[in-house]
Formats: sequence, C-alpha cells, structure tokens
Amino acid sequence: MTGAVEAGAARRPRLVALDIDGTLLKWVEGAGTTHEEVAPAVRDAVRRAQDAGAHVVLASGRSPHGMTGIADLLGLHREGAEPLWIVASNGAVVFRYPPLEVVHEETFDAREAVAQVLEHHPTALVAVEERGVGYRVNRHFPDGELSGEMTLTEVEDIVAGPVSRVIIRDPDATAEDFVALAERLGLHGTNYVVGWTAWLDLAPVGVSKASGLQHVADELGVTAADALAIGDGRNDIEMLQWAGRGVAMGQAVQEVLDAADDVTASVYDDGAALEIDRHFG
Repeated sequence: MTGAVEAGAARRPRLVALDIDGTLLKWVEGAGTTHEEVAPAVRDAVRRAQDAGAHVVLASGRSPHGMTGIADLLGLHREGAEPLWIVASNGAVVFRYPPLEVVHEETFDAREAVAQVLEHHPTALVAVEERGVGYRVNRHFPDGELSGEMTLTEVEDIVAGPVSRVIIRDPDATAEDFVALAERLGLHGTNYVVGWTAWLDLAPVGVSKASGLQHVADELGVTAADALAIGDGRNDIEMLQWAGRGVAMGQAVQEVLDAADDVTASVYDDGAALEIDRHFG
C-alpha cells in the first residue's frame, strides 16, 4: 500500500471530495451534533486547493439545505465563478449552488424496508427530507441532528411516495445493533448506511456518495483517478474506495480506516487540512 499512497500523493488531485460532519466540522462530544464552524486551518487549506484549480465538492449525508451554509462558511463560491457542485443525501441528490438547483436525484419505494426495521425497533424515529423546508418525521429528533423544520407526520404518509433517502434513528439502540439488523434483514436490495450511532440511512440501490461523485466527475470531465476524497463515516466507504486517493480521518471506525488508502489526523487536529496541504500546501 505504501507505494500506492506515494504515487497518489505525487499526483495533484483535480477533484477534492470532502465529507462535512467529522471531517470539516468537529463533533460535539456526547451530543450527536457538530460545531457549525470550520477551523481556520481547514478553511484555508480548502481555499488553497480551489485556488490551485481543483474542483472542491462537498459530499455528505446531509440534505441539500443542510449543506449550503457549510459552502458559505468555507467561502467556496467566488464572484463570477460557476456554481459549485455538491453531493447530498449520501449521493441520492446532486445539486449546484448558488442558487440551489437540483440537477440529479435518485428515488425509491421505501415502504417495505421501513416496515421491516420498525418491526424490530418499533420506537425508532423516522424522517424523510422535505426539500427547502426540513423533514417530515414521525416524532421529533434530538435537537441539532436534522436541519430545517420538523413536520410531524404518520410513518405511512412519510413513505407513501418515492423518496431519495429515509433516516431511521433509535436513541435506545447502538450502531452495532443497526449493523446487525440491516445485515440480517438484507433490506430486500435497499442500500443502507449505518452512522456513528444508531442511525440508519436507507437509499436507492446502487446509490452512494461514490455514485453521486461519479455524476459530478462526468460533468466536469475528470475521472475517479483524479480525485482525492476525505471522510470519517461508514457512508464514506464507497467514496474512499472510488477516489484515486481515499483518506480516512483519524477518529474513524476500523472498517472506514480499512477502506482508505491512508489515514490523516483526527478532526480535532485538523486532519483534513493536513491531507489537503500534502497536495496544495
């Protein structure tokens, strides 16, 4: 692996794909949320990459309206420049900003998968994005976990039509519980991503941050080999494997570390900035 890492480091990336929570933003210990501020070292490193001509693409499990503010904090959009490319909802939504314009979306029928999970976790919280507003939820999520307004809705109505992503959250379970459940159920072909705690994202089959980034790369005329990707979560695994150089944050769980070409420092030590500066410092 060392040789591959050295070769990847020597090739300046043309696309830099960045996760948000746990990569650009530090976790608030024990709260399940992140500080909505970007460390100066990280912001400056990202700007240097952009100034050098790289396409900086945010790629997150967040919904679109939960990502635009981070693009603003980073100062990514320059006057007179083309709108940014952003990958949201774990790859199910690709949009340009500013203004926010969805250019690609994948949807699926989530009714059966949600019913199966709720059979085992009947008190779980369920949410589906209501674009531009917030989320339709069966019960309120803990403060700070979802962006925008939460509209109370019956589960049957939440998943009555095609959706791009379903979030299932059980504060009384663990991530390991959800990993085991998803594997046991198989979810009948529905892709799933388990977050840092008992948080399950259901997505259309074949959709991940990697598929969303491939859509962007095709539009930009670059390849996966041209990409540097940095992330910390299970939903980053496909992205790290897709990119010519995939780098895990130091605090990532073992399966994410195993999927990466290299590991940088933790989010608390501005690991994203350290990795970006290897190429653009």
